[in-house]
Amino acid sequence: MTEVLGAAELGAELGERATLVQFSTAFCQPCRATRRTLAEVAAMVEGVGHVEIDAEERLDLVRDLGIVRTPTVLVLDRSGRIVRRAAGQPRKADVIAALGRAV
Repeated sequence: MTEVLGAAELGAELGERATLVQFSTAFCQPCRATRRTLAEVAAMVEGVGHVEIDAEERLDLVRDLGIVRTPTVLVLDRSGRIVRRAAGQPRKADVIAALGRAV
């Protein structure tokens, strides 16, 4: 199981301090709200990036990471190491708290 993700796996550069990675699917209603929440947090906290990955397009990565539902959010530290993961729609306060472990 992959524990470190980089630009090659994500298809985007890592944030300078941390990265919020969201796995979504097209018809996932909570994914839309999660996208807004993560984008707001990334805009609030300097050096934090937000990457959204379509789970259906990246089944290889989904399987490798053991993701079973959307949305799933991974919090990566600056080196791309997974420090937190959560399934379901997160609350903004929980995302900010999880970032505290990464930065």
